[in-house]
Amino acid sequence: MSEIIPVISATGLYTPPDSISNDELVESFNAYVARFNAAHAAEIAAGTVAELAPSSAEFIEKASGIKSRFVMSKESLLDPDVMAPRWAERPNEELSVMAEMGVKAAQAALAAAGRDVKDVDAVLCAASNMQRPYPAMAIEIQQALGIEGFAFDMNVACSSATFGIQTAADFIRAGNARSVLVVSPEICTGHNNMRNRDSHFIFGDVATAVLVEAKDVAPHPHWEIVGTRLKTVFSNNIRNNFGFLNCATPETIGTPDKLFVQEGRKVFKEVVPMVATMIVEHAGDLGLNPAGLRRLWLHQANQGMNRLIAQRVLGHEANEDESPTVLDTYGNTSSAGSIIAFHLNNTDLAVGDTGVICSFGAGYSAGTVFVRKVA
Repeated sequence: MSEIIPVISATGLYTPPDSISNDELVESFNAYVARFNAAHAAEIAAGTVAELAPSSAEFIEKASGIKSRFVMSKESLLDPDVMAPRWAERPNEELSVMAEMGVKAAQAALAAAGRDVKDVDAVLCAASNMQRPYPAMAIEIQQALGIEGFAFDMNVACSSATFGIQTAADFIRAGNARSVLVVSPEICTGHNNMRNRDSHFIFGDVATAVLVEAKDVAPHPHWEIVGTRLKTVFSNNIRNNFGFLNCATPETIGTPDKLFVQEGRKVFKEVVPMVATMIVEHAGDLGLNPAGLRRLWLHQANQGMNRLIAQRVLGHEANEDESPTVLDTYGNTSSAGSIIAFHLNNTDLAVGDTGVICSFGAGYSAGTVFVRKVA
């Protein structure tokens, strides 16, 4: 029996209509800071409460490279009295917000590949947060698309999409599926602490989809999956303590640790070498020269991290063509970031060109997907 080769047939992207610039975000944050400091003036003077520092667009761009981000609920995020997503709760019979985003990205991927829903065997919803625990978001997306077969959710934080791609590729290699949609709807503003100066600017909302198929049914052109690798190392340096058992300790419900929290400098110091080494070693095991990779589609979290990772992999400072950035306009979209970078920056490559889609983040977790363009 001949080996079944998995490929990426197409990708899809759903971008929310509204965007928030750094200037808009800073105006809202600084209004909150001014109100907080005024309301706690006595405690601040007594030294029992720390005075909050204002932010600036310059600080945000220098710290992260982010200039703006797309969001699902702009008005409420910019309201100093709210600073969180707000929308009406939908009835169970109506498509959920997260599933709706995922469906739109999936439809775009199917259209790009010239596929009908009857061609798809499975749906994986791979994202850093799920709107609810059950029924699975993937099954709701499957139902909305009209796909037969099976579906399930998976969460490996910012690495969810690459973990999903390997899972889909493994299903195909094993003969358990011929066509699998990996959908990553990320409403990251829902877990972001918009009142924290160090993180209020980080996240944006988006949804991506990757259609992974067996090579013999794939359209032309497509991307052959040369190899995949996953890695996890436990760390508390990126953490979110929100969960269904929060009700067991009601006195801590709503505390800052129930949102995204990170030790940014520690993450930078530990993740950069881990990811760079992983890419280089995986390339070597595949018989590839890391310096000869045509393009790196890296997780979009921080421009400084990506600059160092690319430099260690390629042996020189990468230009925008070698390591494209979408962080400046999309912000950190968790698992979707590297897929957006690939989606928007792959059509210009030549047949035979090889690159790597790489994600990394909380867990720690990291995934590498080496791909080669096929006519």
